[in-house]
Amino acid sequence: MKSDFQPIMGHEFTFRSNPVPSLDFDGIVYCKVLEIVPFKKLSYSWKLGPGDGTVNVDSIVRWELQQKDNGTELLLDHGDFKILENAGIFNAMTKGWLENMHKIAQNLNKDHGTTNA
Repeated sequence: MKSDFQPIMGHEFTFRSNPVPSLDFDGIVYCKVLEIVPFKKLSYSWKLGPGDGTVNVDSIVRWELQQKDNGTELLLDHGDFKILENAGIFNAMTKGWLENMHKIAQNLNKDHGTTNA
């Protein structure tokens, strides 16, 4: 998704995609950088709604990198839901995260000449 993300503590940014009115999603995810540990961890808030000022998803996204003997492990955690009023948007987000993880793996494998994802 298009974004104005900057790796600065407290920076407020958005992700933008196509609206999905049937899921009460106006296409904008409102975020704020909560934690940065360079080369190890990034977390930010994740809020969205139908565009009328209400929020129907309020959660936290965490990316963590951990060194392993044979490389680096990526952990993605989208949790700490304070508000989750729409199971449809939750299912769509889950599918989207899985698709993006596969794209990241494919790009990494392509860059390193491997074929397993």
